Amino acid sequence: MDFAPDATTKDYLKRVNAFMDERVYPAEATYEEQMAKSGNPHFQPPILEELKADARERGLWNLFHPHKEWGPGLTNLQYAPLAEVMGRSIHIAPEAMNCSAPDTGNMEVLTLFGTDEHKEKWLKPLLAGEIRSAFAMTEPAVASSDARNIELRMESDGDEYVLNGRKWWTSNALHQNCKVLIVMGKTDPDGPPHRQQSMMVVPLDTPGVTVLRNLPVFGYADREGHGEVVFEDVRVPKSALLAGEGDGFMIAQSRLGPGRIHHCMRAIGVAERALDLMIDRAASRTTFGQPIASRGNIQDWIAEARIEIEQLRLLTLKAAWMMDTVGNKVARTEIAAIKVAAPTMALKIIDRAIQVHGGAGVSNDFPLAQMYAGMRTLRLADGPDEVHKMTIARWELQRRAEKTGATR
Repeated sequence: MDFAPDATTKDYLKRVNAFMDERVYPAEATYEEQMAKSGNPHFQPPILEELKADARERGLWNLFHPHKEWGPGLTNLQYAPLAEVMGRSIHIAPEAMNCSAPDTGNMEVLTLFGTDEHKEKWLKPLLAGEIRSAFAMTEPAVASSDARNIELRMESDGDEYVLNGRKWWTSNALHQNCKVLIVMGKTDPDGPPHRQQSMMVVPLDTPGVTVLRNLPVFGYADREGHGEVVFEDVRVPKSALLAGEGDGFMIAQSRLGPGRIHHCMRAIGVAERALDLMIDRAASRTTFGQPIASRGNIQDWIAEARIEIEQLRLLTLKAAWMMDTVGNKVARTEIAAIKVAAPTMALKIIDRAIQVHGGAGVSNDFPLAQMYAGMRTLRLADGPDEVHKMTIARWELQRRAEKTGATR
């Protein structure tokens, strides 16, 4: 198990870091200014389009995509450190390099399960960064941590399906460039539990699709938005179906594995940025005649942060390596483990960085409060901690039962 970056990874790391240093970090202030001046929380600031053009020219585009037809064809292990670097400026860098959720997952779904029509109409513009997309699975009326609970109906009617239901936390639905949804619903409510669901491609402007509102996160209106979306007698052609009827759960599992590890990779970058901010603040502030950085408890926090980041990075690299070598199914314990551990680790470091900043830490003068909101949300997105822990525990119990012959 060799996690040393190969020549390809080193080359991309050098180029990504150069792009971050030369363009992304200096653009953060401009980004904030343009967003504030617009008065629209879902505004697409011009600086972001400039960064996207620059990234494409530098060949830093679609780095997440494992298929060489659509991207550089990097493995999960090669992409991991690149996504981590993007996480250091999480509101700008991933989109600037066309590597932001939920588009990454949607593009992989369209690549694997889309028809030629889907790929021409939606995948190609997504790969070009011309449009954005959203993924509609979570619902307000049911516990969506169990996807079998979803209630949105997809009823066959001649050459069409008719969709009725309500979704929320449809991230990206309010993005200025969002044009298409991938929607999960039930085509066969009476079928086997994991064969009731299907997924369909639904243009956002389809009659009957209404984005009711944006859902703030701890009071923050994220630029991409988290929409509550109503589907009222929405008609789509049978060609909107991805894979086949009853394949929705299978598609979801295929989509969420890579999506979860991408989130965790970026979370490491968020933690690194928070640690840098904590160190800089501690070194620049004095209390009771001494720099804050000289206090023993602050030094403990700094040391513990480094230890925790390194531990999580190794676990993430192991998961990425296993996904590449033995597949997502075999790597399921590691994927579930990092999904629990990564945001928990990042939140702890961000919280301590906030404490070192004092009152400034909870203000909008520094990015820490919004970073905290994002990482806290990640403990729910793509499955809450409790579901992942339950799943890991079941696998562990099964492992021991198979070893000992015990029943449970």
